[in-house]
Amino acid sequence: MSKEPLSKIVEKQEWLNSSEETVQNAVKEALQVTGDGTKDFLHGKWIGHPLHVILTDIPLGSWTAAVACDAIASITDNEELDAAADATVAVGLVGALGAALTGITDWSEVDPPARRIGFVHALLNIGATGLFTASLVSRRRGSRASGRGLAALGFLVATVSAKLGGSLVYEHRIGVDRSTEHPSPSDFVSVMAEADLPQDTPKRAMWEETPILLVRRGSQVYALQETCSHLGGPLSEGKLEGDTIQCPWHGSTFSIVDGSVVRGPAVHPQSCLDVRVRNGQIEVRRHRYEPQQLQPAA
Repeated sequence: MSKEPLSKIVEKQEWLNSSEETVQNAVKEALQVTGDGTKDFLHGKWIGHPLHVILTDIPLGSWTAAVACDAIASITDNEELDAAADATVAVGLVGALGAALTGITDWSEVDPPARRIGFVHALLNIGATGLFTASLVSRRRGSRASGRGLAALGFLVATVSAKLGGSLVYEHRIGVDRSTEHPSPSDFVSVMAEADLPQDTPKRAMWEETPILLVRRGSQVYALQETCSHLGGPLSEGKLEGDTIQCPWHGSTFSIVDGSVVRGPAVHPQSCLDVRVRNGQIEVRRHRYEPQQLQPAA
């Protein structure tokens, strides 16, 4: 996929590197104080989906409605539409706070070059929020024309910011489940000799171009997609603690039993595979949603 011209321009702004790094470190330190539970909530672990993506609909939708009401009211002199525009500007500002908190939490775990796009995306959102705040103040003071103009300008800035937000998702795969980017075998295939898998040590196996995480715990062998669902880290290089594996890149922790997220920043569970051992070979296939016990060699 070719990059959008706007994201190309942003990525070339090397002078932003020091600022984005400083701000990201400050955000990480602030989030550490809040604890893992708060961070996981803001990431969206509890719904299995990035919470930021949901909350951005509130300010964008509200401000779109506000600009539309302003445009019609300016032609019809409809006071009810003026009141609706004022209300939707206010609702958008409340929604912008939630979108900002969740967005900056997600951004704190993003690496370059996506980090720079996210940084500019945030700056533009701050600008748009400031313009809509000024618009609401102007409306309350009776300066309707000024309020409409500030809202129109804020909407333009928010639209440009949304364009960069799209680049983060579609070009840099931020918020997308990375563990599903590689296919899994539909039928059992051999990926490693049983003798090559030690106890309590994560190992990477390969099926064609798909990396697979294998872990032996007692008599049970577990298999997951090895690519971390958060930003694609190699789980086989992570830390195994009990029945969990921690990604070495950003610390996302998953259950090796069912792939569920134990701790963020990941929100998508890790894809599991069915496992069996036959003739001294560990075989895996795409999970078929029925219990699959480890079969001893015949």
